[in-house]
Amino acid sequence: MRLDGTQRTVDGAPVTEGTDDSALLARAQAGDVSAFETLVERHRNRVYGLALRMLNSEADAAEVTQEAFLSAFRNLKEFRGDAQFGSWVHRIAANFALMRLRKRRQQGETLESTLEGDGDQPSFNERGSLVDAVSDWRDAEGDALDAELRQAIESAAASLGDEYREVFVLRDLEGLSYEEIAQLTGASVAAIKSRLHRARLSLRAAIDRFYEDRST
Repeated sequence: MRLDGTQRTVDGAPVTEGTDDSALLARAQAGDVSAFETLVERHRNRVYGLALRMLNSEADAAEVTQEAFLSAFRNLKEFRGDAQFGSWVHRIAANFALMRLRKRRQQGETLESTLEGDGDQPSFNERGSLVDAVSDWRDAEGDALDAELRQAIESAAASLGDEYREVFVLRDLEGLSYEEIAQLTGASVAAIKSRLHRARLSLRAAIDRFYEDRST
C-alpha cells in the first residue's frame, strides 16, 4: 500500500505483502519501481540495523542504507539470483559500511582501546588453530534473554573498536563465515578469529557484570 492509500500494482496485478522476494525481484528487474519499493520496505530495517551496529552512528547508518539500496537498484539486471535478495543487499550494505570504517581509520581516527593490551590474548593449539576458550557470548543468554541484558550486550558491542565490532557483527549477528568476512574486510582468517575472540571476551565481561549488578 502506498502512502496515499492506493494499492501498488504491476501490469494491473496488486503487489501484496505476501508476494515473495523472487517474484518482486523479477518484476523489479523488468523495470517496475513499485516492486523494488516493496523490497526496500521489507529489508530496510534489517539493513539499517546492520549498518548501525557496524558504524555505531545513526547518520552514517542511514546513509549506508540509502547507498546500499541505490546500488542494488542500479545493479538489478546484473543480479543473477545466486543468493536471496535480502542476502545480496546485506552484503552490499556491509561493503559500504566497511568502506566507511576504512575511511575513518585513514583519516586518523583512533580505534577504541578497550580491548587492547597483552591480557586475554587468544591461544592456539599445537596445529596452529585458534582455541576458542571463550564460548560464544550467546551461550550465556539462553532463550530467556531479557531487555535489560540485551541492552547491556548492545552497549558493550557499541563500545568495541571498529575492527572488533565489524567482525562481531558480521560473524555473530549476520552469520557470515570466516572466509566470507576475510573476503569483505581483506583481513586474514587468523586475524578475524583473533578479533572475534577479543570481542567475545568483552561481551562476556558485560554479561558477567550484568549478573553481578543484579545479585547485589
